Amino acid sequence: MTDPANIINVAKRAGVSLGTVSNVLNRPERVAPATRERVLQAIEELGFVRNEAARQLRAGRSRTIGLLVLDIGNPFFTDLAAGVESAAAKAGLSVILCNSSNSPDRENHYLSLLQEQRAYGILITPVSSRNPRIGEIRQHGTPTVLVDRGAPRRQCSVAVEDVVGGEIAASHLLDLGHTRIAFVGGPLKINQVADRLTGARRAVRTAGLDEDRLSLIETDVLNVSAGREAGARIADMGKRNRPTAVFCANDLLALGVLQEMTRRHLDVPADLAIIGYDDIDFAAAAAVPLTSVRQPRSQLGQAATELLIDEVAQPETHQHRQVVFEPELVIRESTDQKARIE
Repeated sequence: MTDPANIINVAKRAGVSLGTVSNVLNRPERVAPATRERVLQAIEELGFVRNEAARQLRAGRSRTIGLLVLDIGNPFFTDLAAGVESAAAKAGLSVILCNSSNSPDRENHYLSLLQEQRAYGILITPVSSRNPRIGEIRQHGTPTVLVDRGAPRRQCSVAVEDVVGGEIAASHLLDLGHTRIAFVGGPLKINQVADRLTGARRAVRTAGLDEDRLSLIETDVLNVSAGREAGARIADMGKRNRPTAVFCANDLLALGVLQEMTRRHLDVPADLAIIGYDDIDFAAAAAVPLTSVRQPRSQLGQAATELLIDEVAQPETHQHRQVVFEPELVIRESTDQKARIE
């Protein structure tokens, strides 16, 4: 009869104590390589699978990081998640991806679920930085790091200086001679969108122009469909009244505007210059390659994960940090016909 696949029989087969098997499973660096190999071979022969739920109860937390993002349909968050997964894997952690779809209720549902599952910690791009649930979860012992969003000093965060990003985007259009610019994005309750608009307005003021030279076309969401709708509104204004350039709060909106301009047989950038934000892979691959403000997407994920791991592993010495990356303008043909594809 085959021995049951439990930790007692693993220890017997490997000729070691139960404590040694436990160390191999939880703290392998403490076990000599030869002994560790013997235990692993016994685990494989018996087909032993650890009871993760029981381990979580003993440890007080799992080995799984919760990553809660605004919109998994946006490639920005896909790239960010890849950075999180890379850093987590190095630490022997796994990642569970949750999508709030910009819904506060859905966000709170996932926060509660991750807390119930004793998540190792939570990385979150919140719908609103004022969500009190985030603070409550931290008070109950679940470390939380804000991603793509700044935080006060009592919490770690990783973000991009979006006000600067908005300013360099609008400044680029102004330098090209555009004096009628539209900002396409929303909802403005999303801090990143509001900050990019603030930066664009600052660039207009710095150029000595009235703020009404920058019009606002607010969207309900940040996707291609909303971009097409905004593009239709712009095209319907007629040549005399429409802006000569648009700055979109992300690349998906910019791609939507570009699609609508193409459908209307309007030339980009001659009839309308377009600049996006994030510099996702699709930006460079568009029919008219998009100028965009680049964010270090994977680096954001890696940095946030490293901060979270340090907070969990070194609670007594950990110091909360607010890491801020600088955005970078990538010029392509959607604003400059002479620009070359990278």
